[in-house]
Amino acid sequence: MTARAWMDRGTELFLGALDRMTDDELAAPTPLPGWTRRHVVAHVHGNAEALRRLLSWAATGVENRMYAGPDERAEEIERLSALPAGELRALVHRSAGLLAADMDALPEDAWNNPVVTAQGRTVPAAEIQWMRSREVCIHTVDLDAGVTFADLPDDFNAALVTEAAAKHASTGNAARLAGWLTGRTATAPELKPWL
Repeated sequence: MTARAWMDRGTELFLGALDRMTDDELAAPTPLPGWTRRHVVAHVHGNAEALRRLLSWAATGVENRMYAGPDERAEEIERLSALPAGELRALVHRSAGLLAADMDALPEDAWNNPVVTAQGRTVPAAEIQWMRSREVCIHTVDLDAGVTFADLPDDFNAALVTEAAAKHASTGNAARLAGWLTGRTATAPELKPWL
C-alpha cells in the first residue's frame, strides 16, 4: 500500500471508532499520560489543520508552518478537547475531509517542494502523507476502542517499526534495541512513548 492508502485506511478506522463511542466514553483516559479520548480527537483534528498548512506551503511557496510556536499545539488541544462532543466530532470529520481534498488538489510537481515539520525537519511535501498516516493509525489504537496494531496494514506496521526503532536508537537505546530485535535478549528495552 502507499502512504496515502495507509492514511485513508487509518482515517476510516479512526472516524469509525470515534463514531461508535458515546459522548460519555469520550471522557475516558487513554494510554497517553494526561490525555483523554477527547484530547486524542482534538489532536487529530489539529494535526489535519497543521498538515493542511504545509500543503498550502507546498502549493504556493509561501511559508506556512504547522504551528506558530511550541505552545500553540498544546493550548489548541486543551481548548478543543473541552468542546461539546458533537462539535468535536464534527470538527475532526470536517478536517479529515478537507485534508484529503487538499491532497487530491495538490499539483503533482508540488509534492517535491520542501516544507518544515513541527520538529524542524525539512522534508518534501510527499512526506505529509506518511506523517498523517502515522497520526491517524497510532491514535486510533490510542483511543482504546477495539482497534489494535494487528488491525492496521502489515506494511504500515513494518514501516512504523523501522522509523520508531531508528528514533529510539538515536536516543541511546541502540544496543538494547539491537539485542531485543535480533532475538538475543528476551526483554524489550523500556521506551518512552513516541509520537
